[in-house]
Amino acid sequence: MKELRLLIMLLLALSGSAVSLPAMARAQTGESASRFFPAKDLMRVGVYYYPEHWPAEQWERDFAKMEAMGFEFVHMAEFAWAFMEPEEGKFDFAWLDRAVSTAARHNLRVILCTPTPCPPAWMGEKYPETFLVGADGRRREHGSRGNNALADPTYLRLSNRIITELAQRYGRNPAVWGWQLDNEPIAQPDYSPSAEQAFREWLKARYKTIDVLNREWGAAFWSLKYNRFDQIRIPNPSYLYGPSPHAILDFRRFTADQTAKFLHWQAALLRRHIAPAQWITTNYISNIGSSDPRRSSELDFISFTLYPVSGGHNLGEDGFRLGWQHGMAFAGAFYKPIKGATGVMELQPGQVNWAWINPQPMPGAVRMWLWHAFAVGCSFASPYRFRQPLYGSEQYHYGIVGTDGVTPSPGGLEYEQVAREMRVLRTKYDPTAKTPPRYRARRTAILWNHENLWNIDQQKQTGMWDTWGHMFRYLEIAKSFGAPVDFISEADDFSTYPVLIAPAYQLIDEELVRKWTRYVEQGGHLVLTCRTGQKKRNGQLWEARWAEPIYPLIGAEVSFFDLLLNDGKGQVEMDSSIYEWNVWADVLKPFEGTESIAKYANQFYAGQTAVTHRLSVKGSVTYIGVQTKDGRLEKDVLRLVYKRAGIATLDYPAGVYVDWRDGFWVAVNYSSRATDIALSERAEVLLGSRPLKPADVLIWK
Repeated sequence: MKELRLLIMLLLALSGSAVSLPAMARAQTGESASRFFPAKDLMRVGVYYYPEHWPAEQWERDFAKMEAMGFEFVHMAEFAWAFMEPEEGKFDFAWLDRAVSTAARHNLRVILCTPTPCPPAWMGEKYPETFLVGADGRRREHGSRGNNALADPTYLRLSNRIITELAQRYGRNPAVWGWQLDNEPIAQPDYSPSAEQAFREWLKARYKTIDVLNREWGAAFWSLKYNRFDQIRIPNPSYLYGPSPHAILDFRRFTADQTAKFLHWQAALLRRHIAPAQWITTNYISNIGSSDPRRSSELDFISFTLYPVSGGHNLGEDGFRLGWQHGMAFAGAFYKPIKGATGVMELQPGQVNWAWINPQPMPGAVRMWLWHAFAVGCSFASPYRFRQPLYGSEQYHYGIVGTDGVTPSPGGLEYEQVAREMRVLRTKYDPTAKTPPRYRARRTAILWNHENLWNIDQQKQTGMWDTWGHMFRYLEIAKSFGAPVDFISEADDFSTYPVLIAPAYQLIDEELVRKWTRYVEQGGHLVLTCRTGQKKRNGQLWEARWAEPIYPLIGAEVSFFDLLLNDGKGQVEMDSSIYEWNVWADVLKPFEGTESIAKYANQFYAGQTAVTHRLSVKGSVTYIGVQTKDGRLEKDVLRLVYKRAGIATLDYPAGVYVDWRDGFWVAVNYSSRATDIALSERAEVLLGSRPLKPADVLIWK
């Protein structure tokens, strides 16, 4: 009977129903996560370590090496379930006890991880239903990671047991700093029977009746109408021609919710036993769109994984070695506002093994990424991993030390350098430092909802459309102006930001339009871009003129949109300058009193409007209806918006980021060209020199 009650509780927690987590969990997670990280510490630098991979007689040497190199914490146990529970119900923590105590003896704080992404072989052998089913209809097997079925009762029962054992053993251990749940939760689609049943329960909770679901899904189309919830199958594009975009959208919502609920459930289990000073997080991959980190609201904060060099071209001829220029800027701006703190849990230490091409990073790049992590507000940063593995699927993945276990890699030396520099910078910390007024005046928010990404990607209309790339364009422009940027949600307060950008905000409702309108009336400057307002939240088009709910707000009608071929040469004119486009163009018809600040210069709608600007009593609304090939028009329009708003902007080159944090200015350079950074005569340079070279850092007060 006791096991039955436990099973029922597990199913309710993960079912998608309205059952809430314990009040204790909410009380603990309602505070700002900054309480865990004293400002005077600036950013802690740590490292991943896998004691189960190495002979126990080498642990002392390895932890001593970490201490000598300046590392301040160590991350362990995320994939070690088979070592913690080698047989079902038989636990062995003696090895982890020894690793934790050895780390503590070398002044290393410990981050422990729940081992849920890697169930042991005995689980797959005895309980094959604990593995998810892929879109191909085949059940996954033991032999990799992240194959677990999050809705399966047996998997949840066994996860409950190992998490509880860990929490009871280490929850009051003073060496343990915090906890990471699972690893890189990416909200994998699961087509297993347990997932399908959970999806049906999620739909019941959302729609209540099958008639409402049929209406919201537009199930009259193609005779997709359902009589009962138990008729619904997970929409699988591998088996269906043109699956319902509304069903797909809901399945993506469900999958992200299921991932978040699994993490919430783990957090609640831990909080029954751990000390209040131990925090709980997980490490989302910064640009994976299947998961939605904001749904993980019951964690203390969200951290992230970032690998900047992974075979992409990036900026200039050396960009493939310097790294993805938007990555750290985006991650800091996205994750920190969620709970008031963030950290990069997993950062590239050098060459990796999993990309299409795996080049060596440019000398200095690892150090630059670390200082950029500090600049964007990270409270900690750690590389994956301390020792380069000698076996397994990541043999070619660099570590802080090489294959001999003792010789630092180039990236390892750069981590050591940053740890040393961070200690020096802490001596310069001034708790009375205030954000410079001109910097604060440029505060810019980007409004983001993963559901827009999910819905647009289902019906892109042109193979050249890239929702992430569209957003990154506006992030890059705002950062080039020297603006501090936060990513915010619709639930946040817009009024604290002079400028609010909502890129390609396709799914809206009337309440959001009202909130945008209030923001503008109160003095805010709103920038909307193409594809905004086309659909309702359920993914259906409005029974009105195209995107009509935004017409009063933008002061214009969206007559239609156009798309060109890959080699298309659409043109837009503004202030006698010509800009080319070929991806997307909303053709606008301004109302009286709305300014047309850019017009199409060719195609059959030449002379019609591409960009509008409407003044409100205190604020303004700008609608940028076109995506140009190089982003110059978008940058020129935004510069005009800031200028008219009385906001002074700077003009940094693409890939050069300048941020202020805790009394320090930090500049980094991802471009392939040196650039000069203007400093005041009173500036005290603490690190670096001018001009700022590629992969270099400049820090001043």
